[in-house]
Amino acid sequence: MTIPNRITLDDLPTLPVGEIAALAGDQLALLKQDADERLRSAKTCCDWIDGAIALKYGDQAQDARRAEGKDTGTVRLQDGPVTVVAELAKRVEWDQTMLAGLVERIRADGADPAEYVDITLSVPERKYTAWPKDIREEFEPARTVRTGKPKFRLLLGEEAR
Repeated sequence: MTIPNRITLDDLPTLPVGEIAALAGDQLALLKQDADERLRSAKTCCDWIDGAIALKYGDQAQDARRAEGKDTGTVRLQDGPVTVVAELAKRVEWDQTMLAGLVERIRADGADPAEYVDITLSVPERKYTAWPKDIREEFEPARTVRTGKPKFRLLLGEEAR
């Protein structure tokens, strides 16, 4: 589908957002499709290059960490004029059931578990909405609802479902 005088992605930086918002829905949909495709293409290129970089420097970074006596963290490598900063994040997960047992043991010993662990309580929204009204009202003052970023999909030539 071609639209006469169609605005292109290259035109967008020169237009105020208000003018873009005033475009016909089909033009907005086509611009969004083009932008999504460029983004997918750029993401694919970045992933491919990141893979090549990992292949080129991964073993050297692992050797450098090992030489420093660590499994994770940041090391620097030199490749001619390029300094490669290789980071390997540490992601620690704790067994929640075991932690709960340890917290109870600390409490039973008369100590304050908050000195040792961060304790977070949460209520899944599905459970909250299933509660009877009187219980929900008790919890309401402790509940804050925030919204996320609005998302829109423009379906050109397709009916909304």
